[in-house]
Amino acid sequence: MTFLNKILEKAYENHNLSREDIVFLLKSNGEELYKYSDKVREEYVGNGVHLRGLIEFSNICKCQCKYCGLRCPNNKVDRYRLEPDEIIEYAQKGVDLGYKTIVLQSGEDSFFDVEKLCYIISEIKKKDVALTLSIGERSYEEYKQMKAAGADRYLLRIETTDKSLYSNMHPNMSYENRVRCLKDIKSLGYETGTGCLVGLPGQSVESLADDILFFKSLDADMVGIGPFIPHPDTPLKSDLNSDNFNMALKVMAVTRLLLPDINIPATTAMETLNPNGRIIALKSGANVVMPNIMESKLKVKYEIYPGKICLNDKSDKCRGCIENKIKSIGRFVSPDKGFRGK
Repeated sequence: MTFLNKILEKAYENHNLSREDIVFLLKSNGEELYKYSDKVREEYVGNGVHLRGLIEFSNICKCQCKYCGLRCPNNKVDRYRLEPDEIIEYAQKGVDLGYKTIVLQSGEDSFFDVEKLCYIISEIKKKDVALTLSIGERSYEEYKQMKAAGADRYLLRIETTDKSLYSNMHPNMSYENRVRCLKDIKSLGYETGTGCLVGLPGQSVESLADDILFFKSLDADMVGIGPFIPHPDTPLKSDLNSDNFNMALKVMAVTRLLLPDINIPATTAMETLNPNGRIIALKSGANVVMPNIMESKLKVKYEIYPGKICLNDKSDKCRGCIENKIKSIGRFVSPDKGFRGK
């Protein structure tokens, strides 16, 4: 048995690895790793793929993250914001299309105070769906009120656990506060989601290993791994590493080995870099896909990175397309709400 297979067998048996072992796997060619991660995925979460309807309800953001096209200093963005009742209408559209989870995502938009958010949450929860929020950093009390209103999950990606890199990428933000938010979310009983960007300028393989160990220590319920894609209207406009897709896939696969029963999305960004990116991800450990259920005229304005797929597709076509792709690899769309371990 090769050294690589010994590490993979250890991960398969114990779901624990040292930092050095993770670095070794991230530097491997990936083929054996993907076989193991797919095997673990099948054994722990099965062949069902959870489809989650995504509503990007505001592209207004107060933050200045250097990698994000929605960053506040970017004056080329055509900003928009849905009204609360419009968001609820989109959620109904998602329910009508058969989605069991609705995901509400936005920039950090202060217009949506906790009162408005709790109204939106409580109305959507009347539709018998799970609800995920991805709306950034809030206070403990706000998280508590939104949980009481019915929110089930909260996604807040750490992006990187390298404190120096985090500080560089996120002007006027605090790594410690980001971690505080995640701990608050976890303590309040949300299914807690996090994740990282892979391929940021100055990021090392060792720091990616630390990211994976952070997911493990948090006992995250969901982990989203996205390859970094530079946006032309940001300070990182020319910093593309051609290997971002493959490295993101490896980070995702190792995460599956260490957290075998969690939910891991095949991210849209992977398909931006590779025409079969989401299917490759589903065959390498992922079990979630989040199609966008917005109108095309709004989808094109939520440009975190350029080249996003399916911008001109209607939401019913998007759902049918991804369902056919899922069936083509012998998998099926899960009929349930997709909570961890269920």
